[in-house]
Amino acid sequence: MSERVYIGLGSNLAEPRQQLEAALKALSQIPATKVAVVSPLYASDPLGPPDQPRYVNAVAALDTDLEPLALLDALQTIELEQGRVRKDERWGPRTLDLDILLFGEQLIDEPRLTVPHYHMHARAFVLYPLADLAPQLRFPDGRTLPELLTACPFSGLERLS
Repeated sequence: MSERVYIGLGSNLAEPRQQLEAALKALSQIPATKVAVVSPLYASDPLGPPDQPRYVNAVAALDTDLEPLALLDALQTIELEQGRVRKDERWGPRTLDLDILLFGEQLIDEPRLTVPHYHMHARAFVLYPLADLAPQLRFPDGRTLPELLTACPFSGLERLS
């Protein structure tokens, strides 16, 4: 049975818009997975070191028959194919970041994967694109997207045309 999965996309290196376009094309090639809908693009200030370019972010809704870790493996393969270099530096610049935000109603706590995604409730660059796709979304813990949006200002975010 297919699960609705939300994927966060982000890039701030090597033509970020083109990185996201290529990633969306690659997402559509994942076996047993269909891209259902994609949010508009947003520009956001970086979380980590301030001496890096702004990010371009989006959220994609996928319908997949894959298990969570199999989907994670597919996402990490796409990141590597698009030049992602994993470093010890957290929140540093990157060509592509693909994160599983939500996987149906599942709560996942494994060494390689935590769902819902850690700290997404406080990240405007995740919540506002997610709201474009599912404005009344309810999280596995019972909180709703409208509740989270009231506690997470739009500041530092710019919707791109």
